Amino acid sequence: MRLDGLNPAQQEAVRYLDGPCLVLAGAGSGKTRVITHKIAYLIETAGFAPRHIAAITFTNKAAREMQERVSSLLGGRAPSGLTVCTFHALGVQILRAESARLALKPRFSILDPTDVRTLLAELVKEADRGWLQALQGQISQWKNQGVLPDAAEAVANDELTSQAARVYRDYERALAAYHAVDFDDLILKPLLLFERDPEAREAWQRRLRYLLVDEYQDTNRTQYRLLRALAGVRGAFTAVGDDDQAIYAWRGADVENLRLLQTDYPQLKVIKLEQNYRSTRTILNAANTLIANNDKLFVKRLWSLHGVGSPIVVRPCRDPEAEAEWVVATLDAKRFELGAKWSDFAILYRGNHQARLFEQALRAHRIPYVISGGGSFFDRTEIRDAMAYLRLLVNEDDDPAFVRAITTPRRGVGATSLEALSRYAGARHLSLFAALFETGAEAHVPAAPLAAMREFAAFLNRFRYRAEREPAGRVARELFAAVGLDDHYLTTMEPREAEQRTRSLDEFLGWIERRGEADGTDLLNIVQTITLIARLERDDETPDAVQLATLHAAKGLEFPHVFLVGVEEGLLPHQSSIDAGDIEEERRLMYVGITRAQRSLTITYCEKRRDGKEWRSVEPSRFIAEMGSDGVTVKGRDHPVPKEEAKARLAQLRALLERAPAVADE
Repeated sequence: MRLDGLNPAQQEAVRYLDGPCLVLAGAGSGKTRVITHKIAYLIETAGFAPRHIAAITFTNKAAREMQERVSSLLGGRAPSGLTVCTFHALGVQILRAESARLALKPRFSILDPTDVRTLLAELVKEADRGWLQALQGQISQWKNQGVLPDAAEAVANDELTSQAARVYRDYERALAAYHAVDFDDLILKPLLLFERDPEAREAWQRRLRYLLVDEYQDTNRTQYRLLRALAGVRGAFTAVGDDDQAIYAWRGADVENLRLLQTDYPQLKVIKLEQNYRSTRTILNAANTLIANNDKLFVKRLWSLHGVGSPIVVRPCRDPEAEAEWVVATLDAKRFELGAKWSDFAILYRGNHQARLFEQALRAHRIPYVISGGGSFFDRTEIRDAMAYLRLLVNEDDDPAFVRAITTPRRGVGATSLEALSRYAGARHLSLFAALFETGAEAHVPAAPLAAMREFAAFLNRFRYRAEREPAGRVARELFAAVGLDDHYLTTMEPREAEQRTRSLDEFLGWIERRGEADGTDLLNIVQTITLIARLERDDETPDAVQLATLHAAKGLEFPHVFLVGVEEGLLPHQSSIDAGDIEEERRLMYVGITRAQRSLTITYCEKRRDGKEWRSVEPSRFIAEMGSDGVTVKGRDHPVPKEEAKARLAQLRALLERAPAVADE
């Protein structure tokens, strides 16, 4: 296979197959090219069968992009059997294949965070929202660290933690009863299986003979242990990551995993990708100078063949309202001056709460925008209503799904009847669905509600039979036409809200149709993995609109022109990190923001912000000074008001264009 289009370091990373390999891929250094070329190289040159290769990513979008690129490299043919998926999707594959060893039904339910919170609320009566959120976070943290309920109780050093450990045990029992798992189980259960069962571990090592892991710095401890279990002593893997972009410690990612690789695999080959293909030298110099303030396990310095480029602009603003107005007016003028597209611009910030003022300013200027990192499509009420039915098709033991489906829309079944059925089912260790068909149920549940629930269960059984045999889209549409969710919304809600919900439901059903046709899979298989998807894959192209995004959501993206806003002490770095005396991750977050920019970077900060009803002075972030002064221009705010200044500039440009002689298109 020809590798002429790769630089020497990239070629070395692709060709190296003599043992475990860590590719330190700096921002914009072409890591996806390396991974996709290595997959193609393994197949075409090294003789690996596609079914023996697994590339593990952190997002479904990255997995789709990799699959498309690999197919292109192989002449347009999709390699049969190749695994390119997220860690969690790989976990689903393993759990399905090994369900018998794990006492799970092959069609188990996957609970998303909202489902988990609902289940915990049932287990801990009268708990407030804050306690439930903390409890959910603690259980997730234990699972990410591989800590089981017994160990959690043993290490608990106060009453609250002891109580959380006891709830953890009850929670695990409830999951087992429902034949359900949560997101963390998708990693933990395969790991525990492989650590306890050498036969299962060795079978998967034979099945997946070469592993590639993207965004390795974002792995948590259980994900690393799962990688190690699959790779075995031979260490046939390539991990690709960047310690300078490790920004997910708050959700369990452990940058220490980079150090563990060197300890567990002394023969580890480290290859650095330092040539940046994205940014100007000015932007890279600022990024390099900033990140040099962190203690580093691996030293690297990005460089580029791009020119010096324009200076980085640092602009103080009077307050958040003035900041939003100046940024949007400047963006508007710059877009006109450069003849650029709206989608060439991004406004990046530390927290979602900063977006509101920029949205208002963009609307005032009639500038189209999109927000990245917002709520999931699948969190919408109408989609969760639909998912309750679909989850029951997959797994009739899913009690939370049963309760939601039987009561949406209402079928003459109230809380009293459901409580009676629940007591009866609990005494016999049955699911609610299974208890309906017990001959003794009539003595415990009123006749009319019991008849309604049995009719509902029979209805679902008919569709379950069809779901295994007929096209996914057809079954889903006919199911919900029969259920009458659209009519339910139209008769119980204001017209505008009802219309929005029915439109979302139709979009969801259209997505199921497309997914079934593209993958050739049935409805039950689609449903089982829907929980792993954050948003629908839509057919339309990226709109021409300004991108608003948090720094976390912007990771992996790039834009010609970036406005990095609110760069102040207390925001970036965040006050909680300052108080903890740990700002290295915040510095990495700033580094990620800087390295999203291709051609121009503008940084703004406010001189005062509201604290309740009072104004308080704020200081520019220390990170601005840490970027150094080379190629950095600080603009004052003493002359024209931002809005007037930008409008005047725009008017001048338009006047010049109107006076310019017309030139025919070439």
